[in-house]
Amino acid sequence: MSGSRVLAMGHYQPARVLTNDELAGMVDTSDEWIRSRVGIRTRRVADPDETVDSMAAEAAAKALANSGLSPDDIDLVLVATCTAVDRSPNTAARVAARLGLGSPAVMDVNVVCAGFTHALANADHAIRAGAARNALVIGVEKFTDVVDWTDRSTCVLVGDGAGAAVVTASAEPGIGPVVWGSVPEMGHAVRIEGTPSRFAQEGQSVYRWATTRLPPIARRVCERAGVAPEDLAAVVLHQANLRIIEPVARRIGAVNAVIATDVTESGNTSAASIPLALSKLVERRTVAAGAPVLLFGFGGNLSYGGQVIHCP
Repeated sequence: MSGSRVLAMGHYQPARVLTNDELAGMVDTSDEWIRSRVGIRTRRVADPDETVDSMAAEAAAKALANSGLSPDDIDLVLVATCTAVDRSPNTAARVAARLGLGSPAVMDVNVVCAGFTHALANADHAIRAGAARNALVIGVEKFTDVVDWTDRSTCVLVGDGAGAAVVTASAEPGIGPVVWGSVPEMGHAVRIEGTPSRFAQEGQSVYRWATTRLPPIARRVCERAGVAPEDLAAVVLHQANLRIIEPVARRIGAVNAVIATDVTESGNTSAASIPLALSKLVERRTVAAGAPVLLFGFGGNLSYGGQVIHCP
């Protein structure tokens, strides 16, 4: 085997839907204000008994069922999250226990909103190196636990959920080379700090960085994969804000691609946003199996990471 590919996807979202009108009863905002600035209509909010690992396990169980593999086939679990409460056992170990996996390697990856693409790259690298054969890669967040519900600039953005991918060894590589990096000196622009931890960001700085600096990097992802932007079937960016997604997708040059806009119904789910949006595209068969899809995450640490994959 000379590469890896995404075999199957799965996702999970809490049942509770929080609308813009409900938020308007909590803070000084309105449906029109939120839609015009970030494009979000609704978001999902986890119940107190829905934990980061329970949501991750729900999404992973669906991906595993869709893959046709058994729990004993999984030898690596990578969970991308920045909202896990406990340090040990880590979220990946708890997911493995919930799913009854055999004895996989279990690791959490915290690269905030770029977490899933970083975790996916690490799974691809492990499989290429012969250190694993079948991996579960999960992005999950309970972001409503760390938001300040009195801050209208941030509380309107976030939601909870999980998305998961089963990645397997493949003779024909179905996951392209990763392009990743960060801007450490601007890492303070997105923060989850303090006790209790609270989410804050410098919105205008993040917006300018995302819309100006990231399109050339995303085009470099396509170049490394040997895919022209106009040949992409879909673009799944981190679902941060519709006002970021639309101009970045346009500047990439993906003129024929389906542009994922799950942010409108799910809000910003950080590390969960890319696999959640991709899983919905796959479930609805919006994109043909085998078609090239650009995944590109960005956000906290001012980290970024992306790859082109073949749609499962």
